[in-house]
Amino acid sequence: MSTTHLILVPGLLCDDAVWNGQVPLLQKLTTIEIADHGLLDSLQGMAEAILVRAPERFALAGHSMGGRVALEVFRLAPERVSALALMDTAYATLRSGADGTREREQRDALIAKAEAEGMRAMGMQWVQKMVHPDRLSDGPLMGAILDMIERKTPEIHSAQIKALLTRPDATPLLARIKCPTLVLCGRQDAWSGLEQHEFMARMISDSRLVIIEDCGHMSTMERPAEVTAAMREWLLRVGTGTSIA
Repeated sequence: MSTTHLILVPGLLCDDAVWNGQVPLLQKLTTIEIADHGLLDSLQGMAEAILVRAPERFALAGHSMGGRVALEVFRLAPERVSALALMDTAYATLRSGADGTREREQRDALIAKAEAEGMRAMGMQWVQKMVHPDRLSDGPLMGAILDMIERKTPEIHSAQIKALLTRPDATPLLARIKCPTLVLCGRQDAWSGLEQHEFMARMISDSRLVIIEDCGHMSTMERPAEVTAAMREWLLRVGTGTSIA
């Protein structure tokens, strides 16, 4: 296998824990690094920080906001990306009109709640749409997600929301991606829906769409075995894939 380095990119308010179900097996195939966005407040800034630390060639997997960051990495340095995984994510910019205003207001309300009541209280509200409805009563899963959110600060939250609200349109990039690409989505992802992933898979020539059944947005934590199996198969494809347009 030609890939010797894999960079995992967490999403909004996520850290290494979001990849706990994948790292033990995948590190048998490749060296793994997990990005940390810190207080960066733009997707481009997050991508640039990854590129500064990354080797000349690497595979890249992003979950949720991390998928948008991964697309920015590709925009900046397509020749360095040997394989790409876009998981429970999206590609479009903030919508204009009422839809965009609604998203901004919803995100601003969560920022205000985090500042007034703390990150865990905000997380308890935010996570309602983040997992399959049947998993809301899963104590260990919910505890792990809320613990992860609580490790972040309101300042980090605000910075990452700013990055999302100022996100660029990555639609034109999709047809340029020629490396082996995994497009993965929980069937019941209520935040980044299946239709968006089907579109990405159609636009990316060397892609495989994987739908994780009975799963919401937090696929890596909700269904770790299924996600890990899909990522393992993706990495094993890298040696026979091409690179970029």
